[in-house]
Amino acid sequence: MSLAVFEHISQVDSWVNSQQQLGLTVGFVPTMGALHAGHASLLKLASQHCEIVVASIFVNPTQFNNAEDLLKYPRTLEADLALLEASGCHAVFCPEISEMYTPEEHTSHWDFGPLSHSLEGFYRPGHFDGVLTIVKKLFQAVHPDKAFFGEKDFQQLMLIRRMALEEKFPIEIIAAPTIREPSGLAMSSRNRRLSPSSLPIAIEISKALLKAADAGRTKTPAEVLDQTLIQLKSTERLNIEYCALVNERTFEPFQEWPSERAVLLVAAFLDEIRLIDNVVI
Repeated sequence: MSLAVFEHISQVDSWVNSQQQLGLTVGFVPTMGALHAGHASLLKLASQHCEIVVASIFVNPTQFNNAEDLLKYPRTLEADLALLEASGCHAVFCPEISEMYTPEEHTSHWDFGPLSHSLEGFYRPGHFDGVLTIVKKLFQAVHPDKAFFGEKDFQQLMLIRRMALEEKFPIEIIAAPTIREPSGLAMSSRNRRLSPSSLPIAIEISKALLKAADAGRTKTPAEVLDQTLIQLKSTERLNIEYCALVNERTFEPFQEWPSERAVLLVAAFLDEIRLIDNVVI
């Protein structure tokens, strides 16, 4: 089956319906394009769980609180379509902005406490409302059986789980581990903007996080956080926005290790490029 490309909600809705009526399970991988090996791993995971795999490519304007960041976001549609087809994807939804938003439309708002307001929610006001608004719209358009998201955007992943539960979407949300370069650097579309001289500095983020993960819970939470911060702050040209150790479910900090998984998350600027990464402890 060659890759089917749809630009309108009615088209993708009808096509997915036809596959589900045949008894086939549909998996969905939403993206903003500029695809890389991390996206390919999501597509592979989707194909392991589902007979049909649908992706979307949509650079969502409502989740950018920095207009310049939106303008600089890489757009590589031809290469993206080639990667999707090579990965065994069956269909892709590539709508225009006018297909997803009316001219005067505002984003919806969800409040899940610290999960919504801390870290990314604090430093990028309005970002998560934009993310959840478009994911809801995409879920309604594609209505898959399962949807796949990477753990690199961990806070986003947990919010999508909560939103899907609150909106009563009958969709199973499946998480995929962060895919890393051989150096340890978390794969991201933003990495394309890193200069050769910046790469060794960016790698220091993953080095600090992976060191903390290797130590595990042999140290106290305060020691893990302090040592990670010391390592990151000693890296020239790296401007730390946040470094936090939180409960996976609530995103609240803690003094003693919780029974649930803990997540160590970092956001930092390398020159004007914002990088995020995390590890589970």
